Amino acid sequence: QVQLVESGGGLVQPGGSLRLSCVASGFTFSYYAMSWYRQAPGKERELVAGITRTGSFTNYADSVKGRFTISRDNAKNTVYLQMNSLKLEDTAVYYCSVPHFGSWGQGTQVTVSS
Repeated sequence: QVQLVESGGGLVQPGGSLRLSCVASGFTFSYYAMSWYRQAPGKERELVAGITRTGSFTNYADSVKGRFTISRDNAKNTVYLQMNSLKLEDTAVYYCSVPHFGSWGQGTQVTVSS
């Protein structure tokens, strides 16, 4: 059974940083690409970043390029999202996902506010 547990969200001022973590279990983590999505109030869930199973390739939404970095540690079954220079519009619930299984975590709230 695929399980994804996100953590690291919180309240941060504009320009601040947060690092999200997602610990995975129930499958062979190193075999699969991973993604981060987010959903802001009243909006559809959107892809933020993705990473291949080895971490060799990453992709980002245009809105976060240059500010966010996705990475993974296959030894720890964990995928990370480093978020820098946060903006008000980054406020959302952030979800970890295994695209192959269509699985999601419970999400972690990120609120950017002054």
